Amino acid sequence: MYIKRKIDVELQAWRNEKTGKPLLLRGARQVGKSTAVRELSRQFDHFLEVNFEEQRTVHSLFEGDLSPVELSENLSILYNVPVIPGKTLLFFDEIQACVPAISSLRFFYEKYPELHVIAAGSLLEFALSELSSFGVGRIRSVFMYPLSFNEFLQAFSEDLLLKAKQRASAISPLSEPLHHKLLNYLKRFLVLGGMPEVVSCYLEKRDLNGCRQVLDDLIISLQADFSKYKKRVPFLRISEVFESVVRQSGGRFMYSKAATEANHKQIKEAVDLLTMAGLVIPVTHTAANGLPLGAESNIKKRKMLLLDTGIFQRLLGLNINEILFEDDFDTINKGAIAEQYVGLEILKSFSCYRQENLYFWQREATNSNAEVDYVIQKDEGMLPIEVKSGKKGRMQSLFIFLKEKNLPKGVRFSIENYSSYDKVDVYPLYAVSDLIGKI
Repeated sequence: MYIKRKIDVELQAWRNEKTGKPLLLRGARQVGKSTAVRELSRQFDHFLEVNFEEQRTVHSLFEGDLSPVELSENLSILYNVPVIPGKTLLFFDEIQACVPAISSLRFFYEKYPELHVIAAGSLLEFALSELSSFGVGRIRSVFMYPLSFNEFLQAFSEDLLLKAKQRASAISPLSEPLHHKLLNYLKRFLVLGGMPEVVSCYLEKRDLNGCRQVLDDLIISLQADFSKYKKRVPFLRISEVFESVVRQSGGRFMYSKAATEANHKQIKEAVDLLTMAGLVIPVTHTAANGLPLGAESNIKKRKMLLLDTGIFQRLLGLNINEILFEDDFDTINKGAIAEQYVGLEILKSFSCYRQENLYFWQREATNSNAEVDYVIQKDEGMLPIEVKSGKKGRMQSLFIFLKEKNLPKGVRFSIENYSSYDKVDVYPLYAVSDLIGKI
């Protein structure tokens, strides 16, 4: 059973247009890249898939100076699949395993633009970093993440509930039964996360214990990749730093606490590798005195998110009974899972054609500390976002930020229904993507 993805619309649009640019799907392992391409292939008469990790002998075809037309002819003969422009989708999977194949993509645009070509790979960022140049303007990158909460609702055929949520506002909030129904779905999403294999398992069996086993298998698979990250960085160091990211969730990441036998430079290298792999997502401090937000960022002050809340809660060993059956979100919010979720939803809501960064703001002053969980760009200004796991909260930091930066509005995400206070719009936690999608 295929779970519909937001990316499907973009892939279909690419299939119908005539730019001729090959697509390069980028993202962490197991987020659904290959599955989305195979679903798109149903729109073509022929589908030729090359997996460079499984089929090592095909690598030799990409050596030398073959033109894309000759290369396609050779692949057609080797796989016994017709390659016909407009009728065939050519898919290079796990392309990071064959760097010459990555280099070949630009020539498909220059010399064979009428053929539909898509490539995808896990740990692709490592291979791209080794290339001196990478088809700028000739290849279109598309970034994928695990399922968003909206995609999760669609997977359960809750299209009417999704539309009602997207129409809701402070002026027209949801009815309490619909609000509580969405909160219950949100709890399950926090537990399961958005990795497609886990969501599919739950859809088919409704067995949380079975899903926990799938999550464990995914974690083992992702950790097994650590040995591929970089030969001169010890596997155990990367594992130790990864575990520290989980333990330090909800606060500033302290490099001094990340590994027992490594210096700052070595720990930073491990963090950078985990970030390149897409497993760890940094949230960087910004002074937020103007745009772009990255102009006054400080990479020495960072919080770290994990790729997926399901993986996060499993690694942290959270009690899923508390998450599913407690009404008190302060109890549920161990490990700052609500803050993790909001950051991930923000990323998933941005354009898939850009790799965006996340920022937070913090003021450290005697008896006057303040912190805003996320700051994003809105039109020509900024929008500060505060995350509260429960219904209560003074929002003091948010008001300090609004005053200091002379901003008209801020946003708070909580388990409250849609509402509005003085200069703060309140959205339920399940509505993150609805707000960001309108910006």
